[in-house]
Amino acid sequence: MQHVFIIGSRGLPAQYGGFETFVDELVSHQQSDQIKYHVANLSKGASGKHSDYKTADVFDIKARHFGPANVIFYDRDAINYALSYIKENKIMNPIFYVLGNTLGAFIGHYAKKIHKIGGKLLVNPDGLEWKRSKWVKPIQMYLKFSEQKMAKIADLIISDNQGIEDYLKAEYGDVTSTVIAYGTNPAARDMVIDMTWFDAQEVKLKDYYLVVGRFVPENNYEAIIQNFMASDTTRDLVIITNHQGNPYFDKLREITGFEQDKRVKFVGTVYDKETLTAIRQQAFAYIHGHAVGGTNPGLLEAMGATDLNLVYDVSFNRNVALDSALFWQLDNLTALIAQAEKLETLEITRLAEQARAIIAEKYTWERIVAQYERLFLNES
Repeated sequence: MQHVFIIGSRGLPAQYGGFETFVDELVSHQQSDQIKYHVANLSKGASGKHSDYKTADVFDIKARHFGPANVIFYDRDAINYALSYIKENKIMNPIFYVLGNTLGAFIGHYAKKIHKIGGKLLVNPDGLEWKRSKWVKPIQMYLKFSEQKMAKIADLIISDNQGIEDYLKAEYGDVTSTVIAYGTNPAARDMVIDMTWFDAQEVKLKDYYLVVGRFVPENNYEAIIQNFMASDTTRDLVIITNHQGNPYFDKLREITGFEQDKRVKFVGTVYDKETLTAIRQQAFAYIHGHAVGGTNPGLLEAMGATDLNLVYDVSFNRNVALDSALFWQLDNLTALIAQAEKLETLEITRLAEQARAIIAEKYTWERIVAQYERLFLNES
């Protein structure tokens, strides 16, 4: 039995972001009975409580209260607890799969402990986290240093996008790495449309451009809004994001003056998966502005559901969408919108079919989980 300890997600069942969804899908689509997953779970209660989630053993780690440093202590505490659990249960040759670079500055110490018991240290760097605008300069510097340490010390780096692996090798030289993408679940194509949300937001089917994503500057909201407002389209721009109470919303309003354009509609968040899938499917086009990261879940979901995708032109996004999308730069999205408005139905259908084919060939969770299991069992 190969025991795999997953450190760095907030636990199971998934209630938060990409890492949590990944771990949930990894467990939910487990194919081999030769793997036992042990997943750290951020808890308000005491550390050490165990529970079962599907085939996984979930162990609680008590949350600390040190502000931004919480995630460092969480990863550290989870590894320490896992090491003691492994010793107590006489587990041989465990794999530690650490999600994110947060602990990188201290990883040498823990790598030695893991290696001492015959274990391996695998790391998923989670895109270029240090570039995110939410971090102040000292934290960005810490995360960049952590990224370097992880890349040098880990037994294997698992990047979810070829662009991430290319960056790490260019930045740090000989990095031992492989690429296993993020996955998605193919969207149902025969959904009955519930018009409740559409009617409430005064949104017409197939008559809007759609943006879905975290409300952060690196997702290029400013460029998207400004370029859209400069376009002649009569369609709406529907923005699904957590903008409420965010100072960035006020800043965007001041810079772009979007409140003067009735086509621009901030509609808050949508948590119901079926409703969100229907919104994606009924969009005329999806605009993807993510500039930082690897294989972004939102782009995969759009490729699986939305017929036409306008995608920000960086290597991470091109590696995923390939020839199934129209690509834009900061200064030409207005022109691309005009181009999209003139596309024949047959061309949009061709792009949609190409996107679905890419998802089916490369990005289903069944395929991604099979790759992970071959890696964990040393069969790849």
